Amino acid sequence: MKIAKIILAGTGALTLVASAALAQQMLTGTITKVDRINGSLAIRQTQSGTVGANSGGAAEEFRTQDGLSLDKLHAGDRVSFSASEKGGVKTITKIQPQ
Repeated sequence: MKIAKIILAGTGALTLVASAALAQQMLTGTITKVDRINGSLAIRQTQSGTVGANSGGAAEEFRTQDGLSLDKLHAGDRVSFSASEKGGVKTITKIQPQ
């Protein structure tokens, strides 16, 4: 029984680490809306691959992490960014123009 608890705890820890690593993966996309007052962006992510790569998907709304400046970003800019999700709210943690 003790071994089962240890294995379960280890599996849970690995799951948390893996999900955190995936959340910080750099993504690319095009900004469709910048709301400087509320500190949010809408970004249409670039699809990977060649089949349907040029078909645009729906833009997603992201909040920005405190201290992240939106002054140099405009609608239409291509960006690389990383985001995390907590409590159903997607937050951009890092963003760079391409």
